[in-house]
Amino acid sequence: MRKNRLRLVGAVAALLVAVTGTAAQAHDDEPPTLAELAQRHGRYFGSATDNPELTDAPYVSLLGSEFDQITPGNGMKWYATEPQQGVFDFSQGDEIVNLARANHQKVRGHTLVWHSQLPGWLTEREWTAPELRAVLKKHIQTEVRHYRGKVFAWDVVNEAFNEDGTYRETIFYKTLGPGYIADALRWAHQADPRVKLYLNDYNVESIGPKSDAYYKLAKELKAQGVPLHGIGLQAHLALQYGYPTTLEDNLRRFSKLGLDTSLTEVDIRMYVPADEEKLATQAEWYRDLTEACLAVRRCVGITLWDYTDKYSWIPAFFEGEGAALPWDEQLQPKPAYYAIREALK
Repeated sequence: MRKNRLRLVGAVAALLVAVTGTAAQAHDDEPPTLAELAQRHGRYFGSATDNPELTDAPYVSLLGSEFDQITPGNGMKWYATEPQQGVFDFSQGDEIVNLARANHQKVRGHTLVWHSQLPGWLTEREWTAPELRAVLKKHIQTEVRHYRGKVFAWDVVNEAFNEDGTYRETIFYKTLGPGYIADALRWAHQADPRVKLYLNDYNVESIGPKSDAYYKLAKELKAQGVPLHGIGLQAHLALQYGYPTTLEDNLRRFSKLGLDTSLTEVDIRMYVPADEEKLATQAEWYRDLTEACLAVRRCVGITLWDYTDKYSWIPAFFEGEGAALPWDEQLQPKPAYYAIREALK
């Protein structure tokens, strides 16, 4: 009886070894993820996400497995985090931070100062400069302290310039003047001296009036000793406007100022329906963007503005446009996905 039991135990053990060995081999045979490929170059590869999407299990599974960084699309913006003056609510941002922690992903904080998605209590009254300075400082420092040690970078000021390189006339610029940008960076640094602080904007991928304005400002801020660590290039591109051919040179000139760069909100939209030719061009652009970042040592990572067309912001904001991301609405990879992989290899 004892011999039979020993034989049975031995057989089970052998079976377990065979199964686990096969499982390990199967895992070894799995192709590396975008994150794993990017890590070989010392970069991260991330995706934005948003709270309503987190009930979609297949979506969350892919978000957790393919990427090593996430950015909350809306949950850390002012309207969400300070809906009433002095009353803070970090529940949406916390949900995404907790998800990232569970998946061993890092989080980019987005965004502390922006002209859009502000709560009514802030926009519906006139402020004196001292009043608004106090409100801005309190908002920045309360939020940065809350997420201290939980985010690796902050988009501190978002979209500060117009296309022609003049300052955007936001509530902050009109009331406080251009110095609000340096103040915001200093206040964020006081609240978390270790976090990387960025300025972030769209249509700054090419060298031109808008990116020149950021270059000039960054140079001035660095000369004044203001804590600025990076420039975020959103990279919301559209096939009809052409590829930003000076992207790599642009990334390089910011690097020479001693700044990191990131491609922070990448999508490449087109007029729909998509066809084979448009998808091939889109794939080429995704490959070129990825290669440009890899070519510049201080370009530290790439973040898709959500990874799937299922949750893209594009159709709601650009009529007749869409199909902007590397996965389609059924979470199936498109030519763009394989082009990114190719670039990362």
